[in-house]
Amino acid sequence: MYSEKHYKKEAEFAKKLLKDLNDLEPEKLSASQNISADLLKYDLKNTVKTYEFKAYLNPLLSDAGFHLSLNYHIRDLNNYAQVKAYLNKLNAIPTYVDQHFLLLREGLKEGITQPLIIFEGYENTYDSQITENYKDSYFYQPFRNLPATLSQKQKDSVLTAAEKAITKNVIPEFRRIKKFFETEYFPKTRKVLGVSETPNGKEYYDYLLEYYTTLDLSADEVHNIGLSEVKRINKEMKKVMAETGFKGTFSEFFDFLRTDEQFYAKTPGELLMFARDIAKRIDAKLPAYFNKLPRKPYGVAEVPPAIAPKYTTGRYIGASNDTQPGYYWVNTYDLPSRPKYVLPSLTAHEAVPGHHLQISLNNELGEEIPKFRRNFYISAFGEGWGLYAEFLAEEMGIYRNPYEIFGKLTYEQWRACRLVVDTGIHAKGWTREQAVDFMKRNTALSIHEINTEVDRYISWPGQAVSYKIGELKIRELRKKAEKALGADFDIRKFHEVILEEGVVTLPILEERVMKYINSKK
Repeated sequence: MYSEKHYKKEAEFAKKLLKDLNDLEPEKLSASQNISADLLKYDLKNTVKTYEFKAYLNPLLSDAGFHLSLNYHIRDLNNYAQVKAYLNKLNAIPTYVDQHFLLLREGLKEGITQPLIIFEGYENTYDSQITENYKDSYFYQPFRNLPATLSQKQKDSVLTAAEKAITKNVIPEFRRIKKFFETEYFPKTRKVLGVSETPNGKEYYDYLLEYYTTLDLSADEVHNIGLSEVKRINKEMKKVMAETGFKGTFSEFFDFLRTDEQFYAKTPGELLMFARDIAKRIDAKLPAYFNKLPRKPYGVAEVPPAIAPKYTTGRYIGASNDTQPGYYWVNTYDLPSRPKYVLPSLTAHEAVPGHHLQISLNNELGEEIPKFRRNFYISAFGEGWGLYAEFLAEEMGIYRNPYEIFGKLTYEQWRACRLVVDTGIHAKGWTREQAVDFMKRNTALSIHEINTEVDRYISWPGQAVSYKIGELKIRELRKKAEKALGADFDIRKFHEVILEEGVVTLPILEERVMKYINSKK
């Protein structure tokens, strides 16, 4: 149920639970139980804040949204129960759309919306789902390979139900979505850029920085950390540029990387093949760095065409049930914007040792850990680990030439720039042009990627700063452990300490690592 009443009820329940949690006596709980209590407080506080700031009235991002979320339900169907559940979801789409239209209309009234500037090209998110032939619908794909365990009679019944669901409840709803955005939402949505310009926006952004970093950092502090990191990484990038033998300026080297054909795949299949090769090379290195590896495997697949044009360069999609793998999605849209030299970093971040490894181990935590923690995610921890994984891939020898090393640095720089750009947009009044220009000057990302990324930061305030803040904390803790333990430092044990309690806040992580160091000393 998506309604103001639902979010109010959730917030009231969260407040009651917070009161109960605050009455607990920490000294009577185990270390793991105290972690559970702190994580539950973190999550419940966000439930309350989401309601208080009315964030539920804005279920859209530049590359996502309530209607695009439906794409994540399109998976291989492995048994009859999954087939029926998927059909039920398709038939529930009209109700789902109605509920979100009500929220978005209320958001328009209250000024809690996304800025119009991020919606250039957004029509692809619904136009691509409007087809004349129901079998051409992306939502029909799971029905093309029904489980072999179904009888012929069941298959015939399912295919008839699928035709009805898509022709009556999927395609018409995307036509309604198109009409709503183009005749109602776009003409009325806000024109100002930063979230601070919206009702209670400054307070909301301050809270978002706290939520996404799990630390008490002001916008100015985050901005300055970003500027310092950008300066440091630029020096490293120039050293690597010199190693390639390039004789031009820094800016000219970026232009060379963005335009020379040697750095780009000719076909989507070639790009996916390159990503899979990197993934398997990293797989072979994992036992030397981790005591425990996840049971769940992962696949490498392209970003679905319906969302690819506005989508980020790659992403990890976790398994929705025990019969399915996780997926490392690679964006093959606009190949001249997808350089191969950044794929090692992207693969390390999204697949292994990054998101797939960390999230799968989190899902596989023991039964003594409360269920909510096995599916929990905190951006500072998860994305910080993902960026740390790019650094770890260098130790593993995954980057094979100076260009791939430069790709790793440009990805690190990309995350450092986010600290500057996100706070610039949402706290310092930056224009979109300022943000794009800053990214162009300091990273070798393609112009297409820079534009989609800046739109993402505009639409999702605060989230982009979590990557670098989290990575800096993990690397800081590793340096402390290496310095304190010397020859006794064990990289596999260190990673076990980081990951064995699953997702935690950065203060909890620091406390755990310091306890480990002190116990070893």
